[in-house]
This record gives sequence, C-alpha cells and structure tokens, in this order.
Amino acid sequence: MCGIFAYLNFNVNRERRYILQVLFNGLRRLEYRGYDSAGIAIDSSSQCASDAEFPLPHPPHVFRQEGNIESLVKSVYQEVGEIKLNLEEPFSTHAGIAHTRWATHGEPAPRNSHPQTSGPENEFLVVHNGVITNYEVLKETLLRHGFTFESETDTEVIPKLAKFVYDKANEAADGVTFSQVVLEVMRHLEGAYALIFKSPHYPNELIACKRGSPLLLGVKELTENKGNGSAFEDDKFLSKDDKPKELFLSSDANAVVEHTKKVLVIEDGEVVHLKDGGASILKFDSNMGENGAFLSRTCSVRRALSVLEMEVEQINKGHYEHYMQKEIYEQPESLTTTMRGRLIRLGANKSKSVLLGGLKDHLKTIRRSRRIVFIGCGTSYNAALAARPILEELSGVPVTMEIASDLLDREGPIYREDTAVFVSQSGETADTLLALEYALENGALCVGITNTVGSAIARNTHCGVHINAGAEIGVASTKAYTSQIVVMVMLSLAIGGDTISNKARREAIIDGLFNLPNKVREVLKLDQEMKDLAKLLIAEQSLLVFGRGYNYATALEGALKVKEVALMHSEGILAGEMKHGPLALVDENLPIVVVATRDACFSKQQSVIQQLHARRGRLIVMCSKGDASSVCPNQSCRVIEVPQVEDCLQPVINVVPLQLLAYHLTVLRGFNVDQPRNLAKSVTTQ
Repeated sequence: MCGIFAYLNFNVNRERRYILQVLFNGLRRLEYRGYDSAGIAIDSSSQCASDAEFPLPHPPHVFRQEGNIESLVKSVYQEVGEIKLNLEEPFSTHAGIAHTRWATHGEPAPRNSHPQTSGPENEFLVVHNGVITNYEVLKETLLRHGFTFESETDTEVIPKLAKFVYDKANEAADGVTFSQVVLEVMRHLEGAYALIFKSPHYPNELIACKRGSPLLLGVKELTENKGNGSAFEDDKFLSKDDKPKELFLSSDANAVVEHTKKVLVIEDGEVVHLKDGGASILKFDSNMGENGAFLSRTCSVRRALSVLEMEVEQINKGHYEHYMQKEIYEQPESLTTTMRGRLIRLGANKSKSVLLGGLKDHLKTIRRSRRIVFIGCGTSYNAALAARPILEELSGVPVTMEIASDLLDREGPIYREDTAVFVSQSGETADTLLALEYALENGALCVGITNTVGSAIARNTHCGVHINAGAEIGVASTKAYTSQIVVMVMLSLAIGGDTISNKARREAIIDGLFNLPNKVREVLKLDQEMKDLAKLLIAEQSLLVFGRGYNYATALEGALKVKEVALMHSEGILAGEMKHGPLALVDENLPIVVVATRDACFSKQQSVIQQLHARRGRLIVMCSKGDASSVCPNQSCRVIEVPQVEDCLQPVINVVPLQLLAYHLTVLRGFNVDQPRNLAKSVTTQ
C-alpha cells in the first residue's frame, strides 16, 4: 500500500532543486497509496567516488520524515539549509529515489520510513512496496554477521542483505555487477514486493524488480525519435548511447503521465537495470529442483513500450475542493465511458444487445459453468453483491459470493467447472490476487473486472472487462463502484443470452443503462439536501443502514463510506435480519437509514419502517420519487426521494446520496476526506 518513485536524468543538466521537485511531485501523485511517512535519497555531489575510494567521503543524502508529503518537503528544505547543500548544483546524470509509506511493520516514524539503508555510509538504499514474509529469518542471519538494525521494518533486511552480498563478492576478488547483487538478494526474499535499489558503488544506476506489487517504467526521450518503432525496440536505446533522456519508475501511471506516456509495465520476476541511458531487462525464475535444492535462473528479455491512455487532467482536482467530491460528480461521465461501445442498437427495429469483447470467446464456457463465484474485497465485493441477483435471474447459474481473504483462510472449494470472477478496482489487491492464484491452481475459468489496464489481475485472468471509470485518486471509491455494478449488469446480459423469454426484461435493462447517466445527474441535485442532513448528524457516534434485495449492497456500501471517511461507526444490515438482533439497538436517538425504493422488496421494507417507527426509531428513508407519503405517513421521518430506474440499476442511483452524505459529514467534522486515517487506496498487503 506504499508508493515508490524514482527519477533518473541522463545526459541532460538538471539542478538539484529541479530533481527534488520531480521527486516531491511524484510522491504527491502517489500519496493516496500511503501518507503516514515519506522519504527521498539524492546524491551529495555530482562528482561520484569510485570503488577504489571507499569508504565513501560523500554518501548519498537520505531524508525521511513522519507525516504527509508536505511534512517531508518542509523538513528537506530545512535540513538542506542547515547543511548548506547547494540546490543550484547541476547534474548531467543523477538517480534519485522516493517513497510514501503506509505502515505495516513499525509505527510511522523517520527510522521506519524509506529509503531504508544498509548502514551509516548508505552504500545500498531501497524503497519498497509490499511485505517480506521471511524477514525475521533474514534478520537473524544478518545479526549473526555483525549487522545492526535501527528500524522495525521488514524492508531493512533488503539493503543490508545487498551489502552482505556485495562485500562477500569483493572479498573473493571476483567483483560483482549491480544486477548480480540484486538477483542474489531476490533469491532470498519471500513475499510480495516492488523494489528500487540505489547505490554509490554503482553511481547513476538504478535497479527495479517486482513480485506481486505493481511497478512501471516511464521513458521520456528529449530528442526526436525518427524511427518507426518504439524506443524500446531500438537497439541503440537498449545499448549504451548518449541520447539525453529521463527515466521514471513508479508504483502506477499517475506519477508518470505528466512527464511521458511511453511506459513499460514491469512483470513479476523481472529485473530492470537502468544504466548509461539504457535499460536491460533480466527475467528471474526460481523453483525447487527434483532433489529439493533451490534452483534459480535468469535470462535477458526484450519488451516493447506501450502508450498510456490517460491525460494529466484526469488526475487533477480541477475546480473541486477534494478528489472524492470530483469523483462523485464525475459519475455521469464515467458511466458513459464504461458503457461506450458496449451497448448496441441494431437494425430498423432497434434490437438491443451487449458486446463485451474481452469475454466473447468464453461466453459459452461461462454459461456451462457449475456455478459463478464472485471474489473481491471491500467496495468491490459490495459491487458484486449488487449485481448477483440479476446475474442469477438472467443466466440461471448459481452465483456465490466470496470475500477473498476468507476464501483463502478456509481454502474453500473451487472446481474446474466453476467460473471465478475477480473484482478489483486497482487490479493489484493482494488478497484478491492470492485468491486468483488459488482458483487458477484449481482449474477454474478466471474472469477479471478491474479499472487498471495492465494490472496483475488483468494480465493473469483468462478473460475480463475493464470498467474504464478513469483514474480514481480519493481513497474511498465512488465512481469505480458504480462503474463496476454497470459492468457486471452488462456481464449478466451477455451471459444470459438473447432468448425470447427474457427479451422484454433485457431491453428494459438496456434502455435503463442508456438513460442511467442522466438519472445520476438528477440525483446529484440532492447535494445540498445531503449537506443539510450531514449537519444534523455531525455529532452522532453511530449510524445504521438497512437494505434488502438489490439494495443490501447499497446498505453495506453506504455504511462503508461513512466509516471510511467520516470516521463514524456505521453498519449496513440486511433488513430481513433486523428482528434477529439489530432491533435491540433501536431508540429515539440512533439515526437509521432505510433504503426503500420500488422493487420486489418494497412492501417488506414498508413493514420494516413500520416496526422501526413503532420503536420510536429516528428514521431517514430513501424512497422513489412520489413515494414519500407511502413510506413516511404523517411526516414522521426524514425522506430522501431519488429517481426510479430498473431494479438492477437502482443501487447505482441509491448509493450517490450516501456518497454525498459521507463526503459532507467528513468535511464538516474536519477530517481529510481524500486521505482517511489508517487507510490507503491500493491494498497490496494481506
């Protein structure tokens, strides 16, 4: 859940001040991945020492600070002034690394921040996203060899292990390359990680490697490339050349797109060595031999660059105060983009169909499945839950729900005849990725639904659908949730097929999809009403949300949004379970939201409202327009009226007022709506 970033300028003069600004801006773009501490490492001088001159007279400068990126920026400039570091000093070639942290091992503190170092001379520096599961064993070994540790992190073993490997190789007078050091370190690491290494032993070089956690390389050539192919297909680029260029390493594209759109998504097991303006890629593979011995091998690979399909404007706040507010208001446009090219009206009779190109070769297999299993975490799980009823109705295939971590803990049965659908906004969620590995091992057909092209889930599933919701920076997911629901409704239509018996139902849903963005625009007009409601709830400690049918997911997601950002205890409850315990909580003080829009469960929700009203419950009822008198006779409760759409699309409409409520509650309570306490956007740890 951390963000790592690196910037290497080659054969182009950049002042130290400019280098710092690039590193800081990179971290700002990644801050949603973690924001409890941060750090950077830069060279102390443009004149680098050689191996023969060690110990280094001028080791790299490492700056680390508890708190957000702005705390780091302030402390760096303060420390630069104290040590009289020349910010105008030019570097024709320089490699800097940076990190923003979400704490997993050790409290937020400078000693636990990254870059982590091999020792006082900073001979090896590492920034890391992920978790090293065998760090305790490695730490014990290094302690026996005389190393001392300053942090409580799992990361600190990595630079110290690199120094151990380097020292042993030089004791044998064999010499060792930077790649060889990193490959030997990788051979000993277990867990998920994305790593960037920097060392004054190898000046102006960087090495990046990954297993499980995301990482990409951005390339910006500062001279015009007259060739027809991408730079990575040009032998001169991969070899040592003198063309000025800037290279970037980042946890995701948000920190790179403002510099370049030419990127390489680094694959698991790849080691990317940036040196002399070139990039060499080694593929690291390890397994157990027949005799139980640990075997590893490497081979050189060539990869082509791809072009990012995103704009800088997508990751800016524009005229909005917060990313979450912007992303709530972007939902009409994001839903339109999600459906673009996938909903089709054909012929004079305007027959309607759905085309999902990523699934067309597998639809027959999915229809023959023994069952369909939705697997996800958090908001993604809630989106799948909202789509389950329509998938069951149209496909006739049993649909089960699994929280990824629970499936792994139980080692629940997954069969070859199953279709497993993995839902993840980032495509890098650790628990969901491990569940994907588990399903692949058991032979299931695996389908991915993600918002991130080139993500691990997108690459490793057999087929899938991108939701195309656009970049989502706010930690609390909003537009990705509604786009996920729409994609899964379209998935249901595609799997269900165009039979005569369900033709009218299918066409009504497709018509509803076409009109859905306008309905969301309509419900966004409730913004001020939700702000007024938030003012009434600002001092409350708890909130209950009841829903059933399609809107059980709405209750879960609305409650999740409130607890995520407003830091208020909130609980989404299946209304059918109200009498089996939750009713004991009801009194005249506890605010309760009941989702009671028109669908097959409407009459049952009316009964729930009556029972809560009889216990003097403090009710806030969400209903379809025109139903206020039906759900709330004698104006005995507060009513939120929303547009009515097809029942399977109603969760998209109903969640928007709850998103707005959570947003306004957070702002009024004085909390950071885009960076809620203890959370991060991309959950890449178990």
